[in-house]
Amino acid sequence: MGHDLPGLHDSAGRTGAGGLPSSVADPRRPTPPTPSLYNELAVRPVINAAATLTRLGGSRMPPEVVAEMAAAARAFVDLTELEARVSARAAALTHNEAAYVSSGAAAGIVVAVAACIAGTDPALIADFPALTLAARTEVVVHRGQRNGYDYAARQTGARMVEADADAAALAAAISDRTACVLWFAGAHYAPGGPPLAEVVATAHARGVPVLVDAAAQIPPVASLWHFTRDAGADLAIFSGGKGLRGPQSSGLVLGRADLIAGCRANGNPNHSIGRPMKVGKEEMVGLLAALEWTLAQDEAALLARYETIVAGWTEGLSGIAGVTAERGYPSEAGQPHGRAILRFAPPCAWTADALAAALMDRNPRIAVGRGGVAEGPGTIALNPQTLEPGEESVVLAALRDLLLTAPA
Repeated sequence: MGHDLPGLHDSAGRTGAGGLPSSVADPRRPTPPTPSLYNELAVRPVINAAATLTRLGGSRMPPEVVAEMAAAARAFVDLTELEARVSARAAALTHNEAAYVSSGAAAGIVVAVAACIAGTDPALIADFPALTLAARTEVVVHRGQRNGYDYAARQTGARMVEADADAAALAAAISDRTACVLWFAGAHYAPGGPPLAEVVATAHARGVPVLVDAAAQIPPVASLWHFTRDAGADLAIFSGGKGLRGPQSSGLVLGRADLIAGCRANGNPNHSIGRPMKVGKEEMVGLLAALEWTLAQDEAALLARYETIVAGWTEGLSGIAGVTAERGYPSEAGQPHGRAILRFAPPCAWTADALAAALMDRNPRIAVGRGGVAEGPGTIALNPQTLEPGEESVVLAALRDLLLTAPA
């Protein structure tokens, strides 16, 4: 990557604390966590065929990202300066006016909503969550898109105002108290609200910004500029630890420079509503490294690999009595790749719940997803996005072993 941070890089290669080459062991350094520590703690690693779920650790970071984070850990920096430099580069790479590094997508929603309510005004920033001074304290959301993640907006003290899924209803819900419209991206939220273009046009006609929660909308990587530059949303919020393959406790808010300035004013390390949502120097550097790594990948080849895995699963599970395996598209988050959807009927005695539990009880443990509304109840979904090469064969072998025997 090449960051201008003292003590991390020089012309001869990496250096550690005090200028020691990274190949020279320093007895003062703690031993980095390894899978063997998981063993010590009796925590069994999981093969993740479910999704980039927070409860499973998001996604795996590439070695290049881990190396940058390790290097960042070996020096002190001015955190505000680092965030500004990292964010400036992230904005340039993603074709956005500005960027802000948050401690995850949910934290990104908090500071983005706070920016719409308080901007950079110190008095308004100090007034969260009472909101006795701000003129605009309402967040409009489409009724069908209400979900657990809008808790992040509510914790600012903002009042959520629901609208039905049409432009007229949205226009009626917007008032002089509206701070922003919060719109959730992804195929699973699409039935709950009108198209983004309609939302943007309606909100902007009233001078109200639109925030897009796009936490899991990578791939495609073009989402990083699609929602803002192309679709006209004012801010788009991404998880750093999902498709970007960065630290799980990182996120990226992209969009309008004035609103990003508000995110920064309401965020760490300032004494503001975002102060507990700390992003360390390691996460900042790691997120930028992950962004650069992701942008350098051949996305078409990556998606083709996912489809090859799905085809292998559906073929490998064909012919088992009572089991149907077929390709489902798109992914549960609306990403442009398939999954294998498993359905069960007699004479197969397995249920989705029992099979998922049996897979998690194996060694290695295997996590699988559950089908959504489109797939119907009682289905299992196998997602290729979070697998390392070769793990798809382990998943298939485990499934065949279980499905060809009766439940215990």
